[in-house]
Amino acid sequence: MARQWSRRKFVVYSLAASTLTVAAPLGCDAAPAEGAEPTAATPRRPSGVLVTGADEEMLVLEITEANKVVVRLPRVEVGQGVTTAVAMMIAEELDARLADVDIPLADARAKGNQFTGGSSSVSSLYGPARELAALARAKLVTAAARRWRLPARFLRTHSTRVIAPDGRSATFGSLTASAARVTRPAVSSRPKPASRHRVIGRPTTRIDARDIVTGRATYAGDLTVAGAKPTVVARPPTLGGKLVSVDSRAARAMPGVHAVVRVAGGVAVVAESFHHAFKARDALRITWAPGPLVSLSDAAIRSRLRAAVPRLDSPPRGSAQTEGEFEFAFVSHAPMEVLTAVADVRAGHAEIWFSSQSPMDARESIASAVGLPASKVKVHVVRGGGSFGRRLNHDAAIEAALISKAARRPVKLMWSRADDIRHGRMRPASHHRIRASHARGRVVAFAHAVASVSESYEAQGVSAQGHVGHAVTPAAGPAAGPLPSDSGLYNFGRVSGNTGSVELAIPLGAWRSVDSGTMRTAEEIVVDEVARSLGKDPVAFRRGTLRNKAVKAVLDKVADAGDWGRTLPQGQAQGVAVHEEYGSCVACLVEIDATDPMDPRVTRVVMAADVGTAVNPRGLEAQLMGTAIDGISTVLRAGLHIDRGAVRESSYADFHYARQRHAPLRFEAHIMPSRREPGGAGELGVPAAAGAVANAYARATGSRPRRFPLDF
Repeated sequence: MARQWSRRKFVVYSLAASTLTVAAPLGCDAAPAEGAEPTAATPRRPSGVLVTGADEEMLVLEITEANKVVVRLPRVEVGQGVTTAVAMMIAEELDARLADVDIPLADARAKGNQFTGGSSSVSSLYGPARELAALARAKLVTAAARRWRLPARFLRTHSTRVIAPDGRSATFGSLTASAARVTRPAVSSRPKPASRHRVIGRPTTRIDARDIVTGRATYAGDLTVAGAKPTVVARPPTLGGKLVSVDSRAARAMPGVHAVVRVAGGVAVVAESFHHAFKARDALRITWAPGPLVSLSDAAIRSRLRAAVPRLDSPPRGSAQTEGEFEFAFVSHAPMEVLTAVADVRAGHAEIWFSSQSPMDARESIASAVGLPASKVKVHVVRGGGSFGRRLNHDAAIEAALISKAARRPVKLMWSRADDIRHGRMRPASHHRIRASHARGRVVAFAHAVASVSESYEAQGVSAQGHVGHAVTPAAGPAAGPLPSDSGLYNFGRVSGNTGSVELAIPLGAWRSVDSGTMRTAEEIVVDEVARSLGKDPVAFRRGTLRNKAVKAVLDKVADAGDWGRTLPQGQAQGVAVHEEYGSCVACLVEIDATDPMDPRVTRVVMAADVGTAVNPRGLEAQLMGTAIDGISTVLRAGLHIDRGAVRESSYADFHYARQRHAPLRFEAHIMPSRREPGGAGELGVPAAAGAVANAYARATGSRPRRFPLDF
């Protein structure tokens, strides 16, 4: 947490010549004190930097002679806007122009924290980044004061310059060499109080927006690595299918084909272009053995999940019950940019380029796969075109490395859309059983039991047992996801919940909002149904039961801004839901037109969020908008079918994620003012949006939706 950092935990880099470098540890136990002098044991870098800490452990800030502020970010940019948020933190504390701040992505390191996930990037970087920049600013001011022989307290900073009372000014870049020699700044190096923020909290366009819309932004597929040739893989028709034989003579004879090699997941073709590679892949004559799920389809999976849900405890005597069972389908991440990785594996070293949320783990996995020490594997982190949790796994990078090793040449591997939907990671299917017990107008007990699919894979594929799935005896204890509880959302009396699972040889992955996206969605549907059974308005019922004032405030905001309770035509209705997680909370109000219940359209979404300090409110609004689309998609139309051991869907044509025509005609986001430190935001809105869509549909149609997506 950012608040845990003290000024004593910051390490100063000093350059002998041209660059001021300051570094803050992320997740390190100890570090020399601020301003500590280098010792004889201090390692030297080729550029002549004298360091007092290891670079791989740091969030590193450099100021160059060209007046650029450079921070090598130990997180990945996958469209969530973290580079812009960090640039704003740095610009705020340095009094630098945002245009002068560059945020390249750091390569995989040997130590530290490079994990991007859990909606933690902004909250984990907020303290270190600001402390880092504040210390750099203090050194620059001190250097200018010495140059001009003026008291440092009379100088100010603005637009990446230090300015004297008489109008003299100097760029940060012109001061960097002398600032690097400052060990004890003459002015405070504490970050600004929130009352003085001029950049943080101001709606800001992404620093990479122009590059993205003009095509200048570089993704893995855009990279030109010497000798790396386009590569695709022929994969089995069923999950976990095995290669029996391949006749590659026709493919090898085709123009532009460089190599055909067997890999664990199928047969790879390396060619002069992706066109050549796909044509040759289709010319392969392959015999496949079916995967272990070939006898299994959706109905059987749902039946097994239902049987694996633990029984609920007995309800309190004298209470009435509101109950429901809910099914959620598998869901693909389906990021807009398909998985791509460039790999160059040689006898003694390897170099990989791809977008990764966990590059340190990826490096270890790649090293193990190709038989090299991790120290001989270099992973370059590249921006990604969407992720939603998909790039936590590094399937494509490992596969690219193995193909490169087998083909003895660099490769640029691209998974097709069908590859990722049919053989990639997915949100697990789950079955929920919920019972709310109420007496005398209030809920006195709340029970939620769930069973979800868990993965029975080993390193090389399906588990040794080769089973197609079995129910696992549930363990007693609280449910895995967040529940309305004594320490949580609602005052619902005694809360209980158990979990069960069904193991299947299906590749699973953390999907945006993870368990909360199904757990809390189902719970918010039940909250609405309890309100209805008690004859209470859903908003009023929540207000009287919520524990947290901040959650009540966001609920009140959407109810007011969305004109809750207004009269709508027949077949149209409003729905509402709330969620609290990551030190933040959100409410969502949805209006839906379900005049045709088979083709409903969300027409309006109003969201309000309290995330503490919103570093970039415009970026937060975009995050909330994305979660609204996720809620619309997973509740109304987007799911994956398992059909005799194969995923039926293969593209956006049949994996029905919301298109523009399904997006709300009106969307508005309200960011609640706050000066506390940032909480998480990236995944926060999914459960509230999904719950609100489901509740709006239920009210519009008079139904009780139980299976999601509704058109599954």
